[in-house]
Amino acid sequence: MQPFDHRSTIPEPAGLRTAYAGSLNETRVGEVVQICGWVNRIREHGEHLVFVDVRDHTGVVQCVVPRSENLHPEWVVQITGTVTERPEGTDNNQISTGQIELRDPSVRVLAEAEPIPFSLDERIELDEATRLRYRYVDLRRSRMQRNLRLRSVVNSAIRRSMEEQGFTEIETPLLWTPTPEGAREFLVPSRTQPQNFYVLPQSPQIAKQLLMVAGFDRYYQIARCLRDEDLRADRQFEFTQLDLEASFVTQHDIHRFISHAIIAVVQAVSPGTTVDIDTITWHDAMNRYGSDKPDRRFGAELHDVTAIFADTTVKALTATSVQAMVAPLPLSRARLDELVDRAKTLGAKGLLWLRVEETDGQLSLNSPVSKFLTPNEQEQLITTLGAQPGDTILMVADEWEKAVTVLGQIRLGLGKQLTSDDVLDFFWVIDFPLFEGLDEFGTPISAHHPFTMPNEDDFALLDTDPLSVRSQSYDLVLNGWELGSGSIRIHTSSIQSKIFEVLGIDEETARSRFGFLLDAFKYGAPPHGGFAFGIDRLSALLAGEDNIRELIAFPKTQSGSDLMTGAPKQVDQEILNQLGLRPAARSKD
Repeated sequence: MQPFDHRSTIPEPAGLRTAYAGSLNETRVGEVVQICGWVNRIREHGEHLVFVDVRDHTGVVQCVVPRSENLHPEWVVQITGTVTERPEGTDNNQISTGQIELRDPSVRVLAEAEPIPFSLDERIELDEATRLRYRYVDLRRSRMQRNLRLRSVVNSAIRRSMEEQGFTEIETPLLWTPTPEGAREFLVPSRTQPQNFYVLPQSPQIAKQLLMVAGFDRYYQIARCLRDEDLRADRQFEFTQLDLEASFVTQHDIHRFISHAIIAVVQAVSPGTTVDIDTITWHDAMNRYGSDKPDRRFGAELHDVTAIFADTTVKALTATSVQAMVAPLPLSRARLDELVDRAKTLGAKGLLWLRVEETDGQLSLNSPVSKFLTPNEQEQLITTLGAQPGDTILMVADEWEKAVTVLGQIRLGLGKQLTSDDVLDFFWVIDFPLFEGLDEFGTPISAHHPFTMPNEDDFALLDTDPLSVRSQSYDLVLNGWELGSGSIRIHTSSIQSKIFEVLGIDEETARSRFGFLLDAFKYGAPPHGGFAFGIDRLSALLAGEDNIRELIAFPKTQSGSDLMTGAPKQVDQEILNQLGLRPAARSKD
């Protein structure tokens, strides 16, 4: 994948300038141009002149200015000068304008500036708290200019793709009704109806289903969503997603719509990059990688070796599932001990390791437990894994989901250093379980939301084996990150009632939670399904960033604070009185 160059397209100049700094080159020698920007750097040049580098978002150009001009870094200036070739031997091949400079300038200071709190040099590591406190300065850096302009290109490509496929852009409310399911919602008190609240929507899920009932057929929105949840590198209270819903479709149609948009985005960011989006089942993903959002950019797949140890005498291997893999890189004894501790932290009883050795052309295993394995067990294990001399085999024995999940986490930790951001591995994960387990009363727990359509082939299992029922839900994964998820929705009252019954939701509870949606479905709901993916996360991955805060103009910290504005803040008691609220009593601790 070619890196995104936000300077590849320079707009037509207007207003106070006749050219952008980064647009100037040898073809414009002799022209008198007017540029505007920030003083990037000042260097002495003899007794009477100084070099002043002027920066705008397209690049930097060198201006030869009389020493009498009083300029300082980050002052905002307008410079009118003649484009001139630099003297022989003074060109700079590191920048696009390195062959020319502006001479005979007229300088106009548009705004003076105090010394900025940190250097804009990309090579200098900056404290994030300082960057966020002075975000308006941080955003001047080339990296941040590139990131936010990349995100703009992503949004534009999404809109073009949706319009090409016949989708209608419709905005849904930001003041919504509480829906007690899913993530925690932000409450908004009503001034005109004291003691009543709106919520900020965690997604437009129900609203877009109502649009299907309304006959809009294909809806999309670049939607702002808000969730009151704990923050980390890939989460913010506020985030943006492409949200779509379509009627009279199968999940394959939804995949096609989204794949069209993804390909359009990648082509816009990195022209010429090809994208191949294949499909894998949830069960296959768990069996092979130990994750429902696997990173497939390196090997080291998991293998079920339970049958090999069916009659083993090794107590640590007597479990319903034994999973094994070949480590993707050499491991020292100290590293192996760390991995054993890591496996225990993840909930496994332990982690077995065995080194593959060769003696007189014969392969064998060497580890603290190898002497307890029969020659046949060792031979089968080596053959099944295709292990070679010098390899290290790792194994976890437990119930199936625990064994694959723990070994999958070990695999991911070992393989991270083997991956490349230049590779874009998109794929769909399908056939997720409809229910993720049982609660303390033995009632199934919905893995998604209670409106997800079961796989038609599994309807009969709802009464006999609900945990084996597959859903018509699907995730889109990129390089080990879940970009988004969606499903085909239940649109008939008979199936919806059955799902509520299995979930232990009685009619009164269903009406109190979802009454307006159920009422709408009475008036003719078409078969429909949808999807949403995080634009912040996709943009971050395309930009080669690990943290979505690098693609958000004004993000919150991990504690939810806005260091630039000081939010959240207390408000006057008068305002609370107008809203019918009173401050919570402060703790005495």
